[in-house]
Amino acid sequence: MIGLVARRLLAAIPVLFIVALIAFGLLYLAPGDPAAVIAGDIASPEDVARIRESLGLNEPFFVRLGIFLNDLLHGNLGTSIFSNQPVTELIAQRMGPTLSLACLTIVLSVAIAVPLGALAAWYARSPMDWIALTAGIVGFSVPVFVIAYLLVWVFSVKLAWFPVQGYKPLSTGILTWLHHLTLPAISLASVYIALITRITRTSMLEVIGQDYIRTARSKGLGDGIIIWRHALTNASIPIVTVIGIGIALLMGGVVVTETVFSIPGIGRLLVDAILRRDYPIIQGVMILLSAIYVAVNICVDISYIFFDPKLRN
Repeated sequence: MIGLVARRLLAAIPVLFIVALIAFGLLYLAPGDPAAVIAGDIASPEDVARIRESLGLNEPFFVRLGIFLNDLLHGNLGTSIFSNQPVTELIAQRMGPTLSLACLTIVLSVAIAVPLGALAAWYARSPMDWIALTAGIVGFSVPVFVIAYLLVWVFSVKLAWFPVQGYKPLSTGILTWLHHLTLPAISLASVYIALITRITRTSMLEVIGQDYIRTARSKGLGDGIIIWRHALTNASIPIVTVIGIGIALLMGGVVVTETVFSIPGIGRLLVDAILRRDYPIIQGVMILLSAIYVAVNICVDISYIFFDPKLRN
């Protein structure tokens, strides 16, 4: 197991290095001049040139790339062009709301989708199966922002059960925290519930037809024991894989959801940085999301060992 973790960590180093090169290269080639944005519309060309010089934007490509990589190796993601604060501090300030929303979304998705997919497979071609398939189609077809606005209109505007926008940290109380994150988590979880449900159903259908399931039935074991202890355990690897992919891709949906609900997280920070062409923040967030993606994939690979004993050798 230690060897597996070491190999995955070593393989992650070149991946993150390539991501850093791509992030720097794309933003270097991107149109627009952050110096002109900072200077404003009435600034003279001399003012813009002076700001470019102070920001180091006149340096050659490889000089800027070398400075960027050297700072990255020392854990420095740069300094925001507009706020003049370290990017690591800005990301740390916004990490709490994003992690709260992501964790609640994943818990909600897994708690609903795995049982729904397992029961849909066990009772195939029944009303339960029809409900699961319909939920999957709706979840994949309707954009997250549409679901978000629909939830706001029904539960915030019409029924006044939840706040329209905003975020409260967990330190204010778990009920207050849930009160502000319930609608964002439900809207963001819709697509992941659909994805996990479909994969769980497909994996369970393959397992249910195996001989050991028929043997368990012949022994008189109850449906609950067969589903949760035997069938779901042996169908878990594809399910764990898609849950891991969902966690890694969750950050893309977080950007939209945080914007709709005015949650001050990483997504809002990224959107604001793109609008202002604050390159250090954009680069820092891209590298952070890539690191999360790699870390989640390593955790998924390690989890296979616990679900499939053959991989322990």
